[in-house]
Amino acid sequence: MRIEWSQTSEVSSTLLSACAKHILVVFEEPFFSSLPFADIFVAKLQRAGLTAADLKDKPVTLELADGTLVSMCQLDAAASTFALATALRAAVKPLLAEHPVRIALAVYSKKHTDCFARLAAYVTLVNAQALPLLKQKPAGPKLREISVFGVSDIGWTSEVTALAAGNTVCRALTMTPPNMLTPALYRQCLQTMASEKGWQYAEWDTDALRQLGAGAFVAVAQGSEPQDAAIVKLSYRHPQAEKTLALVGKGICFDTGGHNLKSAKYMQGMHQDMNGSAVAVGVLQAISAQQLPINVDCWLALAQNHIGPNAYKQNDVIAALNGMTIEIVHTDAEGRMVLADTLTLASRDQPDVMIDYATLTGSMQTALGSRMSGIVANHAALSSQMVEAGAASGERVVAFPYAEDYDSALDSDIADIKQCTMDSDADHMLAARFLGKFIEGDVAWCHIDLSSYSHKDGLGAVASEVNGFGVALTLQWLQAFMAGQSS
Repeated sequence: MRIEWSQTSEVSSTLLSACAKHILVVFEEPFFSSLPFADIFVAKLQRAGLTAADLKDKPVTLELADGTLVSMCQLDAAASTFALATALRAAVKPLLAEHPVRIALAVYSKKHTDCFARLAAYVTLVNAQALPLLKQKPAGPKLREISVFGVSDIGWTSEVTALAAGNTVCRALTMTPPNMLTPALYRQCLQTMASEKGWQYAEWDTDALRQLGAGAFVAVAQGSEPQDAAIVKLSYRHPQAEKTLALVGKGICFDTGGHNLKSAKYMQGMHQDMNGSAVAVGVLQAISAQQLPINVDCWLALAQNHIGPNAYKQNDVIAALNGMTIEIVHTDAEGRMVLADTLTLASRDQPDVMIDYATLTGSMQTALGSRMSGIVANHAALSSQMVEAGAASGERVVAFPYAEDYDSALDSDIADIKQCTMDSDADHMLAARFLGKFIEGDVAWCHIDLSSYSHKDGLGAVASEVNGFGVALTLQWLQAFMAGQSS
């Protein structure tokens, strides 16, 4: 979707009505009396029995005599980014429901015009994106233009456009049905993207990984036919880059649970178990679109976890790429297996920072629900930075400790380490401790367990159930990381 942006510092009812038939007005309380369409707005409030205080809870829509639809949204500058984004999502929903080609955005604020305008533009744009829809009925026209009123500068449009595109790539990949995104088809898709965007592409298929000794990945992959699993590496390079970021994504294109077979209830939606890889690709897309001066290696562990005569099973002992032996306890803990060897490969390149994304444990969702995701980092400073980025981006994360004493739960009588335990207690903690064993060298690493990748009725800025969580979080963290790098 290509968007044309325009901007003017003036705002009036006449200008807005002349620009578009779908208008979003964002304001703070002191501007209440001077808003465009103020008379109609006040009349609507009186008719509905609403006061100014009620506007903090929900937007108000106005239907003008000429057919124009206006959504009025009051924001509180003291509120969190998550709360602001949630309010804006509700406000833009009735506008986007009519599939407008053009939207006018008017912003009234004394001190927060730029912040409000940027966030409102992002919320509008990200929710206007086309997502996979395999129905015969067409989805309707697409948004082509956003006109921003009340601001003197819109230098942030390229950043907003790139962020929305990255989020959309993540959601679209995650929502694609499993017969249309097998590991082989996923690899073809990534090859096409790499060719179009100038990324370097490399892959290690199952045979190559066997020869390398990547037994943890192969153990999961060997149960599927065809044998199309692979670790894929996408690389973006910038001539002025001083640092390298490694992104690692779990890409289980369908997860049956293996021999420890899931029930129908818990197997539903398991084509989305590759969401971690989709987040990594979305982040790479956004960085590349902005041509940010940082090198990025994106490592994707693409496989399926099926049941069959060659599938790995409980009590197997597997040798991983780094030489560690793993006692298999539960075949549905396959994510940490494919990530183990992928993290080893990624860490051998000694990036400055490494972030992995995975829909990894049910216990993280038990701990946090689906409104926030959890992180574990091996450096306290990185953990704090990511929490701050979560608050600033509206994609909230909670930091869990990377505590050594949890290792005793993974002691094995026969191998170097157990894959997991039969209990679900603190499995999100154990999974992080397990993954950390496969990182070579002193690489700063953050593990993101995506418990909030899917939330009914949308989350924060994004209205779709699959919400692309992690893309905005990482781009926000990256801003701070790169600013610190140059200071």
